[in-house]
Amino acid sequence: MTLEQFLQLIVNGISLGSIYALMALGYTMVYGIIQLINFAHGDVLMIGAYVGWFTITKLHWSFVPALLISMLCAAILGVLIERIAYKPLRNSSRIAALITAIGVSLFLESTGMLILGPQVRTYPPVLPETVYTIGGISFKYGDIIMLLTSVILMVLLHIIVKYSKIGKAMRAVSLDKDAALLMGINVDNTISATFAIGSALAAAAGVLFGVYFNQIDPLMGIMPGLKAFIAAVLGGIGLIPGAMAGGLILGLVETLVSGFGGSMWRDAVAFLILILVLIIRPNGLLGKNVREKV
Repeated sequence: MTLEQFLQLIVNGISLGSIYALMALGYTMVYGIIQLINFAHGDVLMIGAYVGWFTITKLHWSFVPALLISMLCAAILGVLIERIAYKPLRNSSRIAALITAIGVSLFLESTGMLILGPQVRTYPPVLPETVYTIGGISFKYGDIIMLLTSVILMVLLHIIVKYSKIGKAMRAVSLDKDAALLMGINVDNTISATFAIGSALAAAAGVLFGVYFNQIDPLMGIMPGLKAFIAAVLGGIGLIPGAMAGGLILGLVETLVSGFGGSMWRDAVAFLILILVLIIRPNGLLGKNVREKV
């Protein structure tokens, strides 16, 4: 393999990793607030991808409006899921909430197949097919837009969490829910806002996923959802920088494995990473060991 081919794989890996990073951010935000692994998150990606597909093909909107309407619809869906399925179980055991998350995931998949049909749909070429070549490395116009979109959304999320009122409320609730309640923070609204933001990011990832792979189907969210979970664990679940780093690392690893002739092993390698992280460093690359009182 030449240096140009290796660098080309790095570029492709960053594009794919940016999608995983957006997905992982939703996982890590929800876990950081209510300690819940929201396995329905991947199916929110599917819903977002279909909303984007509909607005592009039926309404003939361009990429940016389709992305925004997809994020809005997914944010509303995320709030509904939290209020209907998760809020009544907030004081229940973690296993009850986890089983409910799996149930919500299966419900969204089955509903998608019933309403949308099980067939694979081709995503429309919403972005120009222009290719730029620099030093033997090819950049598609779409790759640049996808990476810029991911970076902009990540920066916006950082600004929201760090400087906005709702972001400060999220950080307070993640540290101590009862103390935040005593300080006058509306915990229910804060949790709903967390689900809304996380679901919006998943929808954005869904649209980018459709643009990247050029096809969607009602079961498309299963594997990206699991890989985004792996990315969140790899970086340190509950940590926003960890989700970003984990997504990019996983995208690079998958692309390099495929580039070196192991395309059939890319999924296996992702799950191998999860096993190794849980064995060697359960808190992730950026996580810290926290002592628990017993």
